[in-house]
Amino acid sequence: MTPEDLSRLRDILVGQRLIALAVVVDREPVIGLLPYALEKSMTALYVQASRLARHSHGLVAGGPWSGVIHVPDSLEGDPMAVPRLVLEGVVDPLTPERPEAEPAARALRGRFASTAMTLSLGDFSLYRLEIRGGRLILGFGRALNLSLHHFDEIATS
Repeated sequence: MTPEDLSRLRDILVGQRLIALAVVVDREPVIGLLPYALEKSMTALYVQASRLARHSHGLVAGGPWSGVIHVPDSLEGDPMAVPRLVLEGVVDPLTPERPEAEPAARALRGRFASTAMTLSLGDFSLYRLEIRGGRLILGFGRALNLSLHHFDEIATS
């Protein structure tokens, strides 16, 4: 992976705010669109979800997740050339008494002002989405496999 590819990976992760998050609920795929914040190590995303949302029922400890983060599409360009990041990993629910919950809440509040309000609601919970790998797709025929090494690299650069 070139330094330019690593820069694009970082730009997508930091520059976008929503992940189309897929989980499994009752052995069926379910997807939700969630705002996210990054863990400092860039090896996990923080999200919050309402227990009223169907996708939250798939956010269980050790449960698999997959998601897509992409740059906005435009009417002028080829939709197959839209840079995107496909990620996969496991879910870590963050109960309020866990020490990891406060950094997650702080990261989300720092990125989204509305988080202060939703965190005070009883039906919203925090989750850490540990990244295990993925693919960086930079256009048609240009896809790169990602490992934790790549996320470590962009966190320290």
